Amino acid sequence: MKKYFSLVTFSHTIFAMPFAFIGFFLAITTTHAHFQWHLLLLMVLCMIFARNSAMAFNRYLDRDIDAINPRTQKRDIPAGRISPTAALTFTIINCLLFIGATWFINRLCFYLSPIALLVVLGYSATKRFTALCHLVLGLGLSLAPIGAYLVVTGQFQLLPIFFSLSVLCWVSGFDIIYALQDEDFDRGQKLHSIPAWLGKVNALRLSTFLHVLSAIFITAPAFIMHPGALYYVGIVFFCAMLIYQHLLVKPNDLSRVNFAFMTTNGIASVVFAVLFLLDRLIF
Repeated sequence: MKKYFSLVTFSHTIFAMPFAFIGFFLAITTTHAHFQWHLLLLMVLCMIFARNSAMAFNRYLDRDIDAINPRTQKRDIPAGRISPTAALTFTIINCLLFIGATWFINRLCFYLSPIALLVVLGYSATKRFTALCHLVLGLGLSLAPIGAYLVVTGQFQLLPIFFSLSVLCWVSGFDIIYALQDEDFDRGQKLHSIPAWLGKVNALRLSTFLHVLSAIFITAPAFIMHPGALYYVGIVFFCAMLIYQHLLVKPNDLSRVNFAFMTTNGIASVVFAVLFLLDRLIF
């Protein structure tokens, strides 16, 4: 089990899971829907299964690339800790578990489950033909808040879409920062990424622009649901962490990319989600 947790980088669940909770409780507090424990459990399971399948498939599809990239040679498949067949089997099992879990939620979630899997699994192939792969990753994680909202309501609404757009821009922006480490490798292997296409300076500018959009989209719901003070504190903190990670990373100094990628973004999502939930459920 520890090997598979490493394979799917389970700690990275911290990016999307908080926004899934936001989508779930957004539906509870802004509609006539009632809280149900089994729906919360099914939502969490869907997040885990989707994340597991996406990451395991990414590691499976990229195994040859990872084996020749000095930064990724120690990943589980190139290092021989998990076989490609085992990774693919793990992917298929989690896909089936994801679809099966949606059956017990509602028909809309069940019908949309193959589309969701197509997005989150399809990201892994995009670096082979488009530099917009970062946006596809962002799109995959942006399904979390709107998907969780659908778990509760079974209906599309405008409000969760703002949170999804914020996640899309936020994740795309920080994935561009993370990809700065592989700029030269990607060019050498004819792989596509924003840094390989635009260079470090312009890639960071695009990342900044995306994070400005993320801040706008995460603020927009305030004009619809009229939240309390904690929501605004959460916005300020989230935006401050976006600014902080851009102060950490410079075109000529990538030594703190991993800290900017994992720590600052993980803290941003968790703290914002906690403040959101406190604002909606207590105050």
